[in-house]
This record gives sequence, structure tokens and C-alpha cells, in this order.
Amino acid sequence: MVTGVGAIVGYGIIRSLRTGRYDVNIVGMDIYGDAVGQHWCDVFIRSLKAADENYCSFLSNVMSQYNIDLVFFGTEQEIYKLYDNKDHFQIDYNKLVLNKRGLIDLSRDKWEMSKYLTANNFTVIKSIIEGDYSSAANKLGLPFLLKPRCSYASKGIEKIETTEDYYYWKNKLGNNFLVQEIIGDDDHEYTIGVFGLGDGTFSQSITFQRKLSVEGSTVKAKTVNISDIDEEISKLVLLFMPVGPTNIQLRFHKGKYLLLEINPRISSSTSLRTAFGFNEADMCIEYYLESGKPRPTKIMQGSAIRYIEDLVKPD
Repeated sequence: MVTGVGAIVGYGIIRSLRTGRYDVNIVGMDIYGDAVGQHWCDVFIRSLKAADENYCSFLSNVMSQYNIDLVFFGTEQEIYKLYDNKDHFQIDYNKLVLNKRGLIDLSRDKWEMSKYLTANNFTVIKSIIEGDYSSAANKLGLPFLLKPRCSYASKGIEKIETTEDYYYWKNKLGNNFLVQEIIGDDDHEYTIGVFGLGDGTFSQSITFQRKLSVEGSTVKAKTVNISDIDEEISKLVLLFMPVGPTNIQLRFHKGKYLLLEINPRISSSTSLRTAFGFNEADMCIEYYLESGKPRPTKIMQGSAIRYIEDLVKPD
């Protein structure tokens, strides 16, 4: 099963499954009846929202009805819902592609993540969650970024340059308020995919130097091999001990690669990774269903550009 098939993560997972090594039957799910990914699934089901109190029992029933072996999640909201309601889930929890609980909890709150990294001797991006505009400008420089402490998919990021903007967002976000120094530049941002084994190691990784779209997903990517990034990734994996697909985002700043974000799930770059030989969906089947360490694959070197295309279905 693949959820959230109307968005880039969901239909990226479908593409990876369809081009992978395994002959799969895909049940797709989405809260919208016109989700585009349904056209590439064998069965499509209209889903309840993750916020619905009946979501967990609904998912359990669908998994039973269709004899689902493995569930890939296309949205973070569903992952959080299932972790918060684990005791109410009626089907084998091991059939869900979910990362380690501690990492998921930390990834929910950028401020808690920053404190945890600092406590473990990592250099972090300067951030504050309180104070007036003058103190923020003095500490972070102008302009600086505003990010909700708890958000998903890089949503809600604003560039702050004036007192008015600062207090508008500070008042609007309340306890969900965080501002952060702008580091590096757009030409030195990297997204790294790793498949964690839960013991501080990983089976393989792939690194893209990337450009972001206005929606916050990767629109241009180029494979790179940078030893300093590999070293930083090894340290982060050892600290967090992720399980399964994990996305780590870094930016180069003053001689160091600093963590922007860690997403303990399949990310929107998954179809790009698959195109270069790093198929996370295949790895999940191998790891979760065949109980084996995913075999390393040959990573193609090159670059990619995403573009919009149309799917037209006559009546």
C-alpha cells in the first residue's frame, strides 16, 4: 500500500515500485478522490484524513481487506498519527515503513533537534525562539529566516527583514515560533538519502547537490561525492540510529556542512534517487519483508531536472 498518492512523495514511491525488482500489486490511498497517483495503482481507495479519530482502525481494516504486506506513507501526518496511537493499531505494526521513535519525535520540533545536536557536540545553525527584533537581528544578522518550530515539508518559511514582519509572525505563531540565521548559499545545499539499519550504520547513501522549487521540493539535482559530507552523514547516522529510508539535508557554511533538516521517512526526492539507482522502495521490501540488509546497488552519476507534465484521461 502507498498512501498520499496525489502528491509527489506518494507517486514517487509508486514510480519506484513500478521500476523496481519486484512484481507488486499496489493499493493506493489518498484523501482526494481525484488523486493523480490512482492511475498507476492496481486499486485506489479514498482515505480518511490522518486527523480523523477513526484513521487507525480504517487503515487496519483496509490492510486486512487487501492482505497488505507493507505500507509506504506519503505524508508525515499519518506517520505521527500512527506513532501517537500505536496501542490502538490492530494490525502487525511491522508491516508499516516507520523510522525510529526517538528520531521521529526529535524531527517534529526544530528547537529540540537543535538542542539535542548541541548537546552531542555538533555545530548547529544559530536559532532563537524568543526575544525582540533587535536582539534577533544582532544575533542572526539581517535578513534571517522564520520557521515554525513544528511543521512539515519545509512549510511556512519566511525571510524576515523588518520589525513589522518579525512581530506579525511572532504573534501569529506563538509557541511555534523560531527564527534562524541564513547560512551558506543556494548553490551549496545538499540532500542525502540513506537507508538506516537501526544500529548506527546504513546500507548505502546517495548525495545530490540540489536546487529547490518554490514549493520546497528538489527541482534540480546533481550527484556528488564529497568525503566531508560522507563523514558528517556517518556521524549523524551514528547519533540518531535511523531505521529505513531517511533524508538528511545539509548546507555548506564557513567550512562546515551543517544540518538543515532530517526527515525520518521517504522524501520527495525518492523518484530521483531511483532514477540514479538508489531505489528506496526496493530496499524496504528487501529489509522489511525479506529480513535482509539491502544489497548495495550501482549509483549512476549525472544530473536531473524536474518538469511539469500532463495526465489526460478522456471521459
